[in-house]
Amino acid sequence: MHVQEWLDTVPPAAVYAVVGLVIGLESLGIPLPGEIILVSAALLSSQHAGIDPVILGICATVGAVVGDSIGYAIGRRGGRPLLAWLGRKFPRHFSEGHIATAERSFEKWGMWAVFFGRFVALLRIFAGPLAGVLRMPYWKFLTANVLGGILWAGGTTAVVHYVGIVAESWLKRFSWLGLVAAVLIGLTSMVVLKRKARKAAEHRQAAEPEPVPAAD
Repeated sequence: MHVQEWLDTVPPAAVYAVVGLVIGLESLGIPLPGEIILVSAALLSSQHAGIDPVILGICATVGAVVGDSIGYAIGRRGGRPLLAWLGRKFPRHFSEGHIATAERSFEKWGMWAVFFGRFVALLRIFAGPLAGVLRMPYWKFLTANVLGGILWAGGTTAVVHYVGIVAESWLKRFSWLGLVAAVLIGLTSMVVLKRKARKAAEHRQAAEPEPVPAAD
């Protein structure tokens, strides 16, 4: 049973809660398929009269903003040791190379890294905790967080719901294509970030000074 079929078996209130919770946890820093859940629920809202796309978009936005804010607070309190702990728990997502790539993005773009990071699968889990670790001023973080959350969550819900309404009969047979597209976008983002992370790790290793041999 794929995600959309499973969501169709639960009450609308539970769909709103699941979307908000999964996106919130992903934004907090836990690797979860928030984008797939949102696309599935938005497709379902175009075929299910009981699911309101406006409420769905609001729940997704709230989950994104609240999750990122909690991640920011945890990152600010935990500091660098938190990133090291996350690296041990989730080595595929919080490797040194990934963290170095994200840090460079924050140093270059500042609050806009939070905003644009909302649209990149791996950066979504970095934005909150890393902004806290780097002690970005909270008002800057919150501004970018809210704007990015509204545009990503609300925009995705609106676009997918509209496509579902326009091509409802087609999507009833091929709605899985929306999930495939979301997965492909996420995988492409991961490949690009992994390449950048590998290059960053190689650059850091090359920049490290050679150890000085001990005197006899």
